[in-house]
Order: sequence, then structure tokens, then C-alpha cells
Amino acid sequence: MIGVLGVLDRLRRRPDAAAGAASADEATAAKPVEKTAQPRTRFGAWLGRPMTSFHLIVAIAALLTTLGLIMVLSASGVESYGLDGSAWRIFGKQVLWTVIGLFGCYVALRMPVRFMRRTAFAGYAFTIVLLVLVLIPGIGTLSNGSRGWFVIYGFSMQPSELAKIAFAIWGAHLLAARRMERATLSEMLVPLVPAAGVALVLIVVQPDLGQTVSLGIILLALLWYAGLPLRVFTTSLAAIVAAAAIMAVTEGYRSDRVRSWLDPDADIQGAGYQARQAKFALANGGIFGDGLGQGTAKWNYLPNAHNDFIFAIIGEELGFIGGFGLLALFGLFAYTGMRIAKRSADPFLRLLTATTTMWVIGQSFINVGYVIGLLPVTGIQLPLISAGGTSTATTLFMIGIMANAARHEPEAVAALRAGRDDRMNRILRLPLPEPYAPTRIEALRDRLRSRPQPAGRQRTTGRAPARSAERRGAGRAGQNGGGRRRGAVSAQRRPTGGRARALEGRR
Repeated sequence: MIGVLGVLDRLRRRPDAAAGAASADEATAAKPVEKTAQPRTRFGAWLGRPMTSFHLIVAIAALLTTLGLIMVLSASGVESYGLDGSAWRIFGKQVLWTVIGLFGCYVALRMPVRFMRRTAFAGYAFTIVLLVLVLIPGIGTLSNGSRGWFVIYGFSMQPSELAKIAFAIWGAHLLAARRMERATLSEMLVPLVPAAGVALVLIVVQPDLGQTVSLGIILLALLWYAGLPLRVFTTSLAAIVAAAAIMAVTEGYRSDRVRSWLDPDADIQGAGYQARQAKFALANGGIFGDGLGQGTAKWNYLPNAHNDFIFAIIGEELGFIGGFGLLALFGLFAYTGMRIAKRSADPFLRLLTATTTMWVIGQSFINVGYVIGLLPVTGIQLPLISAGGTSTATTLFMIGIMANAARHEPEAVAALRAGRDDRMNRILRLPLPEPYAPTRIEALRDRLRSRPQPAGRQRTTGRAPARSAERRGAGRAGQNGGGRRRGAVSAQRRPTGGRARALEGRR
């Protein structure tokens, strides 16, 4: 009996519960739906913080720099001892250049964006002068068949590394400014491509295949992320590949490298010796490696073990785990760089950050590729890992610019200027970032776009005016050589897609 009464009581309360649920659903529907979902994990919440990009890029740079110094010390001890009886010679120079690079990184962190853009062309012109001076016998030093170094009191410096930095900054400034002004395709390409051609010719004359490929990567990244037409990108890519192929077959030792790559067993004691020893070192490492400092390839078996082929030493001493961890660090660097570019409001910082990311990742891919045998040997160093003073210093300087861009993200600017405490900014004593302000041309264009059209004008606009407008657009496109209508031309000029999303900036 008690059970039956309980069932009847539940049936009696069910309409009330249903009515309460319906009223709750109505109340929920009446509330505005939130557009952004809250992160469900602590990691998601940390990724959503304003200063996450800044902390990520600084931490990754610190890890790569530390690992690079450790591996340079391990890989260069034997060669240093053979030079002057001290195992610290190459490592000491690398430490000195790392300190110079860290100072440059700190300067780039504090550098105002306006100053960077104002001095971009002057800096690039200065590096062109250096590239000319290094070709003069008695001023430039010939080493490994290339006259591309200034040697001052025992310290060598490559002006081509400075040229890459200057070209990336000036190219990003030029493309961002002209994209804002809705410049034509020829107006965007004419200053950029010829200037890159001048630097490429001067580097080819040295000759230096690795620096030529690096500068080509920067040019292609600028063209790609600026949203230029695909035919321009493919044409530039074909020209750079053709130039690299010509360089590879015109010089004796470079053509020998290509032949040894195509047929590794053709000359195992000559041109193919270095690549073969690198594979032996990787095979000896196995999964966990022989232990830090315990490798045998650096005992004069593998030439340039501390420089171009340092990844082989990493694979031998730290094994597959160490090599995979290093590649994972570079993958995290790529994610962080693209995150900064995506979240930046300034089109100049967005383009420069994406270009720098592709520059570093491209060099890493080529270096690891020829160490494991997928590509012919080009002499490109592994960024922040190989022993190369100028390369390390310039890479740290560009990472400083990326960290500066991370601090100029809209959320980071708002948090820092609102007085939110950040321990790293307080330790480094960094100034407050300035919010992105559109230029006068951008502001005027936005006002013109947002101005409502008169109603009478909208009603009187018919098919005939539209056709005349199309004819005017077609005539203008025909003068530019495209033969397309005005709407197609404007759609082509406007950046679309993920690679050139909203270069006009967020306002």
C-alpha cells in the first residue's frame, strides 16, 4: 500500500516538475548565449592568458640556447684541443657571441615599433654596403672557398646574416604599408624583388649557397604571408630554385656534394664521406644515445661536427629521444611564432613574425634534412644549436623582435597598461607597450566605408550604372594587364585566407 501511494505521489508531482523544467528552459533561452566557451582545463586557461605568447617564446629561446651551448661544448672539445691545446676555444667564442645575441635580444625587446620601421630602409642599405666591402680582397676574408667574413682580432662576422635581418624588417614594413594603401601588384613587387636580387647577387658572388637559400626563404615567406597572388609566389620559388641549382652545379665541390647525395656509394672517401659519417653517428646513438660527451664521431671522424653536422652528434649522444625532443622544441617554436602572428593587430609585426618563424623553421628543416640524407649538403646551420657566432646573435635578435610582438598583442597591451603584474616584465624592466593605432590613411578609409549612403542614391542605382562601373573597372584592370573586372581586382588585392588574414589590422 505504501508503495502504491509513493507511485501516485510521484505521478502527481511530475507535471509540476515538467512545468519547472519548462520554465527553466525558457529562462535559459531568454538569457543571452555566451559567444566564447570557458576553457575546461588549466592548460586551456593558461593558453588564454594575455602574456602566454611572450612567456612561450622566451622559454623556448632559453631552452634552445642552453642546449646549443651544451652540445657545442661537447662537439667542439676535440677540435679545439687540436688547434691550440685548449678544449674551450670554440666554446668560449660561442659563449661570447651568445652574450652579444642576448644583449641584442634585450634591445629588440625594448625597441619601439615606430623606430624599427623608420630605420628599416637605412639598415638594409647599410648591409648592402657591407656585402660590397666583404668582396674586396684585403677587407673580406676567404674561408672554405667563400669570401664572406670580416675578421677582427680573431672574431669573424658574416654581413650576409645582418642582410637577412635587415631585409626581413624592411620587406615587412614595405609590404604592410603598401598593402594598407591598396597599392597595385607592380608597386608592391618593384622595390622588394629588385632589392632582394641585389643582395642575392652579392651573396652568390662570394659564393655562399647556404646564405642564398636562407635569403630566398625570407623572400618567399614575405610574398606568401603578404597575400600576393599565387603566380607571383610560384615564379619567385622557381627562380630561387633555379639559382640554387645553378650554384650547385657550377662549383666543383658543390656539384660533388650533389652527386654524392644522388649516389652515396660513389665516393665514400671523398665528397660523400661527411654525409656517410653523419649517418654512422646517428646509427650509433640508437634510441637513448651513448651519453652526453661520450660520442665518437667528433674524434675527427665527422668534419664540422660542432657546426653544420651538430645534429648528428645530438643523435649519437642523446639518441632518438634527444633528436626528437629537439625537433619538438622547433615545432613548439613554429606554433608560438604563428600564434603571435595570428594575435597581432599591427600588420607589420604580423608579417615580420610569420616571416621570422618560417626563416628559422626552414633553416632547421634543411639542416636536419641533409644530416639524415634527405637533402644535399648546403652548409646551412641549425639555428641556436650550431656553433656560429653571427648566426646565433642574429637569431636571438629576431627572437627578441618576436617577443616584442608578443607584448604588443591587444590582450597583452590591455593587461599591461591596466596595471596587471607580470613577473618577467618586471624583472626585465620593460616599458609598457603602445597600443596599435591605425595610420591616417587607414582611419580615413574606415570612415569612408562606415559612412551610410543616401537612400535616394541607393534607389536610383540600377543595372546600367553597375554595368558602367564594371566597364570602368574592366578598363582599369586592362590597363594593369589583368583584364578582370573591378570587383575581381579588389578581391585579389584584399588579403584573404589564413596566410594573409586581415593585414589591415584589427581596430
